[in-house]
Amino acid sequence: MDIEKFTEDVYTVAEKLTLDKSPDLKSKINFVRERLIELYKKNLVKINHSVLEMICASNLISQGYTVDIEKHLSDILVCDVFATKGDGTFIMEIETGFTPPDHALDTIDYYVARIASKIARYSQYCSKFALATPVVGILPIPKIFLKPPSKRTKSEIEVIKKLVDRFYKNPPIALEDILNARLHSVYLINIDKCFAKQMDPYSYMELIEKLQETSELDL
Repeated sequence: MDIEKFTEDVYTVAEKLTLDKSPDLKSKINFVRERLIELYKKNLVKINHSVLEMICASNLISQGYTVDIEKHLSDILVCDVFATKGDGTFIMEIETGFTPPDHALDTIDYYVARIASKIARYSQYCSKFALATPVVGILPIPKIFLKPPSKRTKSEIEVIKKLVDRFYKNPPIALEDILNARLHSVYLINIDKCFAKQMDPYSYMELIEKLQETSELDL
């Protein structure tokens, strides 16, 4: 653990994020900075993920949200970014695409299951739920979550449950959680320039499909 290097890095990011911001916004962003330092001292966060959390938190703060990070939602569930505005609550989970070595031979299935699990588990704790990822990553969002619950078929729900159950059994996910899960937005994070761009899930999926089509043509 290198607390001096971590502190230096998060201070650098905070300076970029607070440039030209009002004193009130600076104070709120710096609160996130200090919270991350405290979490790092407890060995609960790492620098790469912390930078992403700071950028996303700053974006929400600029939208008028009050933001906390690494918030406990239950005995076993901790969210990356938790924000409130008025009576509304907003949860954001940041995904980098990392998969453990144990899943080297089923990386895609594991990642899809993780995304599905997060949407189903976290969205029940908030008014709005979002996924965020660096611009260099692709989120394999199951298309069932683009449909309203009334349009999701039993067979689609069971397919997702079967996939999630392969990797996440404690606790197992409920069919009802998949039925009622909601994904309101996707955030693309530009780490180098310290900003995050919000997209609706439909536009994000269209963008990914176009990128994949372009890649196939270039091969």
